[in-house]
Amino acid sequence: MTRKVNIRDAKAHLARLVKQVAQDESFIITNAGKPLARIVPMDQPAPQTRGVGFMTNLSVPEDFDRMGADEIEQLFNADM
Repeated sequence: MTRKVNIRDAKAHLARLVKQVAQDESFIITNAGKPLARIVPMDQPAPQTRGVGFMTNLSVPEDFDRMGADEIEQLFNADM
C-alpha cells in the first residue's frame, strides 16, 4: 500500500521525502485525509494518455488551407 503523507508534513519534510522517492518509493500527499497528489520516481513511465477523437494519429496536410478551394469558389460565384 502506498504511504500517505499530510500536506503539512510534506512541506516540513520535503527534502527527506524527495530522497525517499529517488530510492523508488512513492507516496500520496493528502489534505484532511483526501488524496491530492501521487509522488512517484521519475524513472517510472508516465501514464499513457489517450487522444480525443478518431484522427488523433493523423497529421494535417500541407495544403489544408487550400483543400476544396476551387469547389468553394464555384459555389460562391454561382448564379442564384
